[in-house]
Amino acid sequence: QVQLVESGGGLVQAGGSLRLSCAASGNIFSINLMGWYRQAPGKQRELVARITSDGRTNYVDSVPGRFTISRDNAKNTVYLQMNSLKPEDTAVYYCLADVTRSDALGTMYRYWGQGTQVTVSS
Repeated sequence: QVQLVESGGGLVQAGGSLRLSCAASGNIFSINLMGWYRQAPGKQRELVARITSDGRTNYVDSVPGRFTISRDNAKNTVYLQMNSLKPEDTAVYYCLADVTRSDALGTMYRYWGQGTQVTVSS
């Protein structure tokens, strides 16, 4: 199987920064897309940013210029650098990875992390 372990969430004041990390491990042959979603209380989960294996990125409209997604393919790890944080960024952040497993070549599975809380105080 495959596990995604997130770290880096916490409490920060508005205008501050946090860096989230998500490491994938297990029976991995390759990882295509990696990314971050978030879910605020009472709201639907939304895409924050995603990055392909060759480095192409997409961001939700509210974060370009403040958030930067990156990945280390050798470490199967994706990062989200969050600067100029706002109270409306408060949410549980989930990472995802589209994985081809060594025991199931030709099939891609989407895995999710357990979520990490980001709280931005005003």
